[in-house]
Amino acid sequence: MTNPQQSILLIGAGGTLGRAVHQALTARGHRVLTVGRTSGELRYDITDPAQITALYEAAGRLDAVVSAAGSVPYKPLAELGPDDWQAAFTGKVLSQIELVRQGIAHVAGRGSFTLITGVLGHEPIVTGAAASLANGAVEAFVRAAAIELAPQRVNAVSPNVFTESLGTYGDFFPGMGSVPLERVAQAYVRSVEGAQTGQIYRL
Repeated sequence: MTNPQQSILLIGAGGTLGRAVHQALTARGHRVLTVGRTSGELRYDITDPAQITALYEAAGRLDAVVSAAGSVPYKPLAELGPDDWQAAFTGKVLSQIELVRQGIAHVAGRGSFTLITGVLGHEPIVTGAAASLANGAVEAFVRAAAIELAPQRVNAVSPNVFTESLGTYGDFFPGMGSVPLERVAQAYVRSVEGAQTGQIYRL
């Protein structure tokens, strides 16, 4: 069965995960429009709702929106202040919620949204409380949004630390294993091309 080509907006395309997702989607024959703050075909900051509005106006009609971007602070719990919690919520939660909220009118009737969470939503680590909060919030949103968006779909990909990044981050995730970037990218393919909604793909 031939896979129909889709027009896909990829947020965070210049990052480690974004590059792997871009490769996986283009290899499947999809048209991928890349977005980033400082690189990509379109340059927008998704933490600013007004820039998301401008992004959708520039992108045109879409079949899918894929997010591989989200920033959170890492600090010991006692050092996390109100600004840190707000940064985590703005950088990973509100930005992705707004992508969905504004995207409803720009994505095809049976199109999809794929968001990014992470292992810390269910396997916390020291200094990762803000990330755990953000990931858990995104996953709760996905489950709730799925029952209202249909026939549009929304899922999230929740990866462990990347195998390719163990040299840099492995010490923060002792005994937790890792996942190859290629496998994470395939979860995005599954979300975009499949029929499921409200799913959290844990890897």
